[in-house]
Amino acid sequence: MHAVSPGSLFLSSIMNNHFFKNALVLGLLSAIGPFAIDMYLPALPSIGQSLNAQMPAVQASLMAFFISLAIGQLFYGPISDMFGRKLPLYFGLALFAVCSVGCALAPDIETLIVLRFLQGLGASAGMVIPRAIVRDLHTGNDAAKLMALLMLVFSVSPILAPLAGSFLIEWMGWRSVFWSVTVAAVLALILLATGQKETRPAHERAGSSVRGALQAYWLLLRDWRFLGLVFIGAFGISSFFAYLANSSFVLINHYGLTPRQYSIAFAANAAAFIGVSQLTGNLTRRFGLVPLVKFAVRGYALFMLALLAMNQIGIERLDVMLAMLFVGFGFLGLVIPTTAVLALEEHGAIAGTASALMGTLQFVTGAVVMAVVGLFADGTASPMVAGIAGCAVLAALVSRLTLPHVKL
Repeated sequence: MHAVSPGSLFLSSIMNNHFFKNALVLGLLSAIGPFAIDMYLPALPSIGQSLNAQMPAVQASLMAFFISLAIGQLFYGPISDMFGRKLPLYFGLALFAVCSVGCALAPDIETLIVLRFLQGLGASAGMVIPRAIVRDLHTGNDAAKLMALLMLVFSVSPILAPLAGSFLIEWMGWRSVFWSVTVAAVLALILLATGQKETRPAHERAGSSVRGALQAYWLLLRDWRFLGLVFIGAFGISSFFAYLANSSFVLINHYGLTPRQYSIAFAANAAAFIGVSQLTGNLTRRFGLVPLVKFAVRGYALFMLALLAMNQIGIERLDVMLAMLFVGFGFLGLVIPTTAVLALEEHGAIAGTASALMGTLQFVTGAVVMAVVGLFADGTASPMVAGIAGCAVLAALVSRLTLPHVKL
């Protein structure tokens, strides 16, 4: 056996610390947008009461945020390829902070919807650029590991944010949620300035232009493997969006949970997503990215179909639904980081643009799913469960068409 020198151990320690530092910074930057969603969820019923708005109007304020997240990514991705990763992040976080103050002061639901749309345009920078930074730094298993660690930090939001939001709403009302996300945006700006280096050097930006971005989008839209991987993730994320948009009404109004109890239930499902996602690095190293995606997508579809079947035959117990979602979202935790890595792996030269198109298509899909499920919303769990199961099945079908046959 060869002895390991103290110098090698020290270098390894530095590299690992740098790896985890990147995950921490990128995860926190990515979490700003979801933080503004997840803290907001327990407030939806009280916002409706405070602003004299019906449920569809309150949900429209959530959908406006999702739509602008999708639109904004189309611009931030190519801009980050042309001007570097940090400058667009500064702009997006500043816009987010200003609009958060506006949301906190909104006098009616119409103003809130407009400001939420603008707030989403700012938040979209944090959704697209960190993924491009991951691709700047790593590929393959290392990229999957960093993406999973990023998601660990990123996913603190759906665990802590609803609970924090419920406490704030009880103590200071729903407007305090927006003051808190304003503070989070300012802290993110400080973190960006002090903790994140530029990963897109000037010589790599030289070939990037608006024309080049349009050509890159055209190239990506003709890449069926890229699109397939994007839509596997899109339907997976959309199922979670269906849960986001409807769960507070279902669990609070239908099942009678308090906002705090709802936050705990929501956090438990997010914990399954996070915990299992952290196995991604080891599992991809052992089995490979493609087999892992196929296994996870099939498992997710199976459990969500089982939940739908139980719901349709009259088993509407809250504990059963939450347990099935817990297992299902665990499978989903393997799907999201692996499909993102696979989709970006062959497009390193246009990683920002590829990440932008990925995010846009996924959020547009999510907004459509939310709208469709909303059309059938009747206060019960059935439309929400049907929407989740339908997305899971579509993800499984797309994976079958996109990914090569691999023995699992």
